[in-house]
Amino acid sequence: MALEVIGEMHIIHDTQQITDTFAKREFVLKMTDHASTGMTYTNFATFQVVNNNCSLLDNFSVGDAVKVSFNLRGNAWEKDGVTRYITNLNAWRIERAHATQDQQQHTQSQAPTPPPPSTGNPTPFGSDPFGSEDSNPAKDSGDDLPF
Repeated sequence: MALEVIGEMHIIHDTQQITDTFAKREFVLKMTDHASTGMTYTNFATFQVVNNNCSLLDNFSVGDAVKVSFNLRGNAWEKDGVTRYITNLNAWRIERAHATQDQQQHTQSQAPTPPPPSTGNPTPFGSDPFGSEDSNPAKDSGDDLPF
């Protein structure tokens, strides 16, 4: 499922080399919605770019207005007989956004551009859903969270 959102770069993390063949880089997008009631709602979402796309963030700084095209990716794993789930927001295009709030709302409601061909899920079922060597859901850490 391909989606788009417009917001402001809030945090840009360094690239993490998880394995010899898998790297990821996370960033946080600040999205502000001005409701018709006069209330302002601010949301923060963490996105990731993987492998060759990690360099997409090199051209952006905190505070930049951007449009992010991304896919929802979900994973399931089992721990202590209970199936658990995680959702990743995998960005595949990041571009500057210079739109007004009305244009942003219109852009968000339009059908997104289809994503580039998939080269496979970088975190297949049964592997580490967070992509870090420290967070092994199979380990018994005494809590329900995989990290």
